[in-house]
Amino acid sequence: MARTALRPLSDRVGSITSGTLAWIYAALLVVPFYYFIVSSFKTNEEIFESPLALPGTWDFGNFATAIRQADLVLAVANSVITTVGALVLTLLLALPASFALARSTGRLGKLVENVFALGFLIPSFAALFPTFLLAASLGLFHSRTFVVFLLPATALPLSIVILTSFMRTIPRELEEAASMDGASTLQVLRQVYLPICVPGIATVLLLNFLSFWNAYLYPLILIGPDTAQRTIQVALPTLKVDAGTDYGVLMAGTLFTLLPVYLVYTVLQRQMQRALVSGAVKG
Repeated sequence: MARTALRPLSDRVGSITSGTLAWIYAALLVVPFYYFIVSSFKTNEEIFESPLALPGTWDFGNFATAIRQADLVLAVANSVITTVGALVLTLLLALPASFALARSTGRLGKLVENVFALGFLIPSFAALFPTFLLAASLGLFHSRTFVVFLLPATALPLSIVILTSFMRTIPRELEEAASMDGASTLQVLRQVYLPICVPGIATVLLLNFLSFWNAYLYPLILIGPDTAQRTIQVALPTLKVDAGTDYGVLMAGTLFTLLPVYLVYTVLQRQMQRALVSGAVKG
């Protein structure tokens, strides 16, 4: 009887504790984001005098200044070209490789999968000097083209691990039924595996999009300061000048570059949530 009486109390305490922690965590996320947004409409004086207060006027002058000063429209276009090209190349390489590894049952397939997994152990800066030499020898230094070919190499280990795990959950009976109907290996991949792996593909796209869009070191070294080709992450630091940083302009420019990220996340979040839920249920 004592245990029965104590259970509702413990449940209430647990519910209140978890709810309180959830609200604290939400505040830790919302307050900095709120500060970031309102500061985009303020001058330096307003930012330092009243950091959390609403701006006196909702003037979009900071956005216009940031876009003009750093040529952000062209930089966003360059980032879109680089990111989309790298994403397409990543899927073209990762999907067939994952399909082959998922269907493999021998030791060789396991060995190849472990080789791909070793990519997690290589820090990105460790390959910087060899990458620089390779770009120079190919005549692709200071060009977007080499970055488009390089970024998928950094994303393949994670992409192949995720897609292989998804493809292994697909029953072999579906593949056998398609083969009996005369489907080729490519048709099996396209008509059987790909539709079922849409959540996994969306997860790979979202994770790699965030990585490619926010890439800074390699685009800075390989593309350089050329305004015609530089990506958004290379263009943003040009808003800081020696005479002093206009933080309102800097935050407005950063907020402008976050809009594509928000749009892509909005499109792919449901598929990614399905991937996480299905993985938890299967686990």
